[in-house]
Amino acid sequence: MKHLLLALVIVPAVLQRSALPPDTAVKPVKVAEVPGYCEGVVFDRAGLAYISDTNHGTIYRVSAAGETTMWAKTPAPNGHKILNDGTHLVCDKGAVLHLDAEGKRLADASNECDGKPLRVPNDLTIDPKGGFYFTDPGGSSLSTPIGTVHYVDPQGKTHLVAEGLAFPNGIVLRPDGKTLLVGESQQNRILAYEVIAPGKLGPRRVLATLPRKQGDQIANEPDGMALDDQGNLFIAHYGMHTVQVVSPDGTLLRSYPGGNLTTSNVAFAGPEMDRLYITGALTDEKTSKGALWRLDLKGVHGLRLLAAK
Repeated sequence: MKHLLLALVIVPAVLQRSALPPDTAVKPVKVAEVPGYCEGVVFDRAGLAYISDTNHGTIYRVSAAGETTMWAKTPAPNGHKILNDGTHLVCDKGAVLHLDAEGKRLADASNECDGKPLRVPNDLTIDPKGGFYFTDPGGSSLSTPIGTVHYVDPQGKTHLVAEGLAFPNGIVLRPDGKTLLVGESQQNRILAYEVIAPGKLGPRRVLATLPRKQGDQIANEPDGMALDDQGNLFIAHYGMHTVQVVSPDGTLLRSYPGGNLTTSNVAFAGPEMDRLYITGALTDEKTSKGALWRLDLKGVHGLRLLAAK
């Protein structure tokens, strides 16, 4: 991993203020189905999507027409990012994997921290300074809050940067690099950490506590997240059939239908970055098929990652 991560520049897709459509004006469109619960949606430069069928150990590549092809086999793929050299980082059992552009496994990006093996890395976010952050919730819960957050520096060393969490899950670094956002699933809340320096965090604070389940919803656990160009946070709310939208100050702005009941992750894509793609399972995670859905959010624009020259 030494010197693997080149700097990234995060820029708005367009220079206009986002206007969030009303909740009732947004309808999810199904793009594709896969055999099992899926995670980690990410897009390459060609506009192809990659989704992780966690329970079946398969990463699928999805065309714009919704055609799926097997891209890679790994033990239990989850959160996923594509680097500007075309290689991939994938959270998996006991490691953050490093795969080449064809899905071949390279040397792990991380598999230990301070001599202790990783448990089950879940999701990750790239640091423009050349490293990346990831969550490891393995074995954690409300009664056993042992979840951790780690930083892998540009030289490939893994550092512990936060601990004592009840299932840390989705993770996003704000584009100015000054705030790290982490979904703490078992507490149904989003945490914010001041980034003092790459890999060094200040005390945590609660940015937002999300709505609780009701009716036929089966859980209320924030999962994967993505930002728009106004700093609003789009959160896959697992078990809620919903994508929550939270303002930069933590105010709940919208609750959009997520297509899947067990919504798991989100990513913006499309020429105007105004399409939000959602992974998860149609019903429960263990027995249902997984699906990729799309929300067309005219007037909203996600952040586009570009390689620095």
